[in-house]
Amino acid sequence: MQAGDGIETVPPSDEDALIERAREGSPAAFDELVRRYDRPILRLALGIVKSEEDARDIYQETFLKAWKGIRGFRKDCAFGTWIFRIATNLCLDHARRRGPARHEPLEAAESGKGGGPAARLEDRSVEGNPVKAVEAGELRRLIGMALADLPPRERLVFGLRHGEGLRLGAIAAILETSEETARNCLYRAHQSLRAALRHVHGKAGTAADSRMREKANRGVPLRDTPGVLGGTE
Repeated sequence: MQAGDGIETVPPSDEDALIERAREGSPAAFDELVRRYDRPILRLALGIVKSEEDARDIYQETFLKAWKGIRGFRKDCAFGTWIFRIATNLCLDHARRRGPARHEPLEAAESGKGGGPAARLEDRSVEGNPVKAVEAGELRRLIGMALADLPPRERLVFGLRHGEGLRLGAIAAILETSEETARNCLYRAHQSLRAALRHVHGKAGTAADSRMREKANRGVPLRDTPGVLGGTE
C-alpha cells in the first residue's frame, strides 16, 4: 500500500506493529522492516555514490544505524522518512568526504541492481522494435551521464523524486528542509540535465527536454514517462 507521499509501502497498522516489536528488541520484526525498504535504500545509494562497494557499505550502515537507534524512534515522522533520512545523510557525508570527482554513468552503476532514475528508461512499447530499443538505450545512457555530473544534493533530490516517486513534501521531510528548498533543488537538477542533454546530443536532448518539461510541469515523476524515465516496479 502506497500513501500519498510515496513513502509508505505497507498498511500503517502493520508497519506500526513491526516497529513496536523492533523497538522491543525483535530481530525478526526489524528484518521484515529491512526487507521492505532494502531495495529503495540500495538504489538511492547507488545513484549517489556510484561505487557499488561504497553503496553497499552505506546500505549496511543505514540499517545498522537504524537498528541501533530504533528504540529512540519517536514516530514524529513515518518510518520510511526516518530510514531514508539516515541513508541520505550517509550518502551526502560520503560525497563530502570524497570531494568533487568524475562519476561513472548511473546506467553502469545501477546495472542489475533494481535501477535508479537512469535505469528506468525502459519503454514497454520498444519491445520487438530494435530501432526504438537502440534509441531508448542511447537516451538512457545520455541521461545517466548527465545525472552523474549533478552535485550530490541535486542528484539526491532528483533520485528521490523521479527514482522513488516521492512528493516534494516527503523529500523535504527526509532532508529536514523546506518544500520550497527541495523544489528549487529539483528545478536546478532539471535545468542542468536539460542543458547537458542538449549539449551532448541535440536531437535526443530536445526530445527528452520536451517530455521532461511536460511531466515536471504537471508534477508527474519522470519514472512514469515512457521512453524517458518510464516504468514502475
